[in-house]
Amino acid sequence: MQRISFDCEGLALEGLLNPNPSSKGVVIAHPHPLYGGDMHNPVVASMAKAFEKKGYTTLRLNFRGVGNSRGDYDNGEREQKDILAAAAHLTDLGMTRVDLSGYSFGAWVISRLTDLPPAVKQIILVAPPIAMMPFNPSPALDRVKAMITGSEDDIAPAAQLRKLLEDLKSGAKLEVIPGADHFYAWHTDALESSISSFLA
Repeated sequence: MQRISFDCEGLALEGLLNPNPSSKGVVIAHPHPLYGGDMHNPVVASMAKAFEKKGYTTLRLNFRGVGNSRGDYDNGEREQKDILAAAAHLTDLGMTRVDLSGYSFGAWVISRLTDLPPAVKQIILVAPPIAMMPFNPSPALDRVKAMITGSEDDIAPAAQLRKLLEDLKSGAKLEVIPGADHFYAWHTDALESSISSFLA
């Protein structure tokens, strides 16, 4: 695991990079920074572990204003640029395929992207906070392969996510982990297995 810094609009952002000898990479985005979310979050770490087992180079980033990342929180607006800068960094490292994956707030930020680079082939969202934040049609949602939530998650209710996917008609799958709430305590193994199944 390497602690790195990369540029976004003149701001130095920090990340955790775990290289793998393949051309596949993934950017993983953390939960809400105003509630303590960062790239060290245990759910984010579990997500990275699942991708790494499938041969991906993983890049967990701290959004602007979090940890040692420069800049200030921007309510999910400029944070979209942070995601794209992280994806570009992986492309610069030689990745020809870059997936995107986010947890909670990070999932919402990814869902709002409109200018996706060609290298982004698929998106996996964990606990998208649809009960708290708007999820509107977007190019990013068109590339979602899967959404994952817990049966006890009242911030990412399965029924609302299922309706969203039905409305999008994208063919994306919804996985509901029995017993898991929004924080996946004692359910990170199930989360890893779920992500791995979508990457098979």
